[in-house]
Amino acid sequence: MRKEVPLLITIITAFIVILAFFLAPLAQTQQILLRWYAIISGFAMFVGVWNLLKKHVFQVSRGKNTFYSLVLVLGFFMTFAFGIYSIIRYKDAFYINSPFMFNFNYVLAPLQSTMFSLLAFFMASAAFRAFRIRRLEAALLLFAASVVMLGRVPAGYALWHKLPLIAEWIMKIPSMAVQRGIGIGITLGAVGMSLRIILGIERPYLR
Repeated sequence: MRKEVPLLITIITAFIVILAFFLAPLAQTQQILLRWYAIISGFAMFVGVWNLLKKHVFQVSRGKNTFYSLVLVLGFFMTFAFGIYSIIRYKDAFYINSPFMFNFNYVLAPLQSTMFSLLAFFMASAAFRAFRIRRLEAALLLFAASVVMLGRVPAGYALWHKLPLIAEWIMKIPSMAVQRGIGIGITLGAVGMSLRIILGIERPYLR
């Protein structure tokens, strides 16, 4: 029963949500199920945050990976305290002058920008290793990537004023065609995995 009941709930709920798009009487039931989903998702997020904090507090108490774990724990409680204070003081945590938004704009956003800037160097290094010319396809990929990168910086325009236009054409026509093909493949894969979960073939929620 421990496996059969969750599996039965998943199958019934999924079919109701899908059929509600075609059968109007099920629309209200679908909305109720979606509200339950939102509530359960909130509790699941709370459990995830609790487990994350518990793990890092345990590491701090043992003196293992103390610095980064301590930064995570202090950052979480600082952000939580700013959010509570902003709600009490301004009635809205997202008020432009609230401490919560100050923490977001001047701590979290710069950290995210730094992370993405570091990712650019990792991507450039990976691209250098991946674009080694061994076949015709690799040569074409290297050429297109070089044109796009040069066309997006002022140096490319200085070399040839039409280079940005060529880079824009590559991004809008060939690159977009590839992206749409990948998107179709991802969609079909998601539909297939959803059907496997609905039919009980895949059971990740029971592990």
